[in-house]
Amino acid sequence: MLTRRNLALTALALPALAQPAYPNAPIRMLVPWGAGGTTDVQMRALCQAASARLGQPVVVENRAGAGGVLGAQAMLSARPDGYTIGQMPISVFRQPLLNSRALFDPLTDFSYIIHITGYLFGTIVRPDAPWRNMAELIAHARANPGRLNYGTPGVGTSLHLTMEQIASRAGIEWTHIPFRGFAENIQALLGGQIEILADSSAWAPMALEGRVRVLAQWTEERAKRFPDVPTLRQSGIDIVSASPYGLAGPRGMDPGVVRVLHDAFHDATMDPSHIAILDRFDMAPMLKNTADYVAFVRQTMIDERALIERLGLRLS
Repeated sequence: MLTRRNLALTALALPALAQPAYPNAPIRMLVPWGAGGTTDVQMRALCQAASARLGQPVVVENRAGAGGVLGAQAMLSARPDGYTIGQMPISVFRQPLLNSRALFDPLTDFSYIIHITGYLFGTIVRPDAPWRNMAELIAHARANPGRLNYGTPGVGTSLHLTMEQIASRAGIEWTHIPFRGFAENIQALLGGQIEILADSSAWAPMALEGRVRVLAQWTEERAKRFPDVPTLRQSGIDIVSASPYGLAGPRGMDPGVVRVLHDAFHDATMDPSHIAILDRFDMAPMLKNTADYVAFVRQTMIDERALIERLGLRLS
């Protein structure tokens, strides 16, 4: 039987057992791309909006290189306490499919939080290039096999695989030059080290100023800011590539913590300040909740395996 003394002692003990509310410290956001590119700018706007909702700073930490998988690698050794999370590019799902020694299993090694958005990709050349559309570029590549170099943000990225898809369907050969992000990629294009840039829409301001030429957009429909630029499909190449992505953390995160993060980033995605950045890069919200995101990852693994096998790609 409980006595008044026992009840009093129990009441005194309860505060000591209570856990501090999450979050009570800054959250680290791993962004596996270089500073200044499309993803970096977008993720910083998203994290700023989420910080206001979480009551703690969400601090971006760039982990550029290796085709966008360094952030996922870092999460393998991180504590699943909700204070280390990261952007999950689609290249994370390709890594174990392209390499004989998988660094991780995307289906079991991460806690998926929320799906956010996708990119506007494009095929870009210098304004003095001799090609004004994809047909002219492909004709030149066919006449000069292996002579054209194209740059992407890394091996195994959607940009790399899509350029190889284009080559496979057109019966051409061109040479892939991987970089660590847009800054290096665009510098190589403007400097003449590569003839073609395949990247997300950090190139858009330069295209509007006439400093680069967009031969094709890789989206389903033409972007509002580039109504005169055809899509790949409109250029006779039946491919759509947007590389959608979301957020995840280490394996074993508490479902309650995942829910807090999901709700904060869901609201942050639709914050006017973040929507303005999406509009700036011709991106759009592609929200999926935690369960739908997990289902998306499973289907993506199936689809990517089929694509990689069809292209005959293998890195190691």
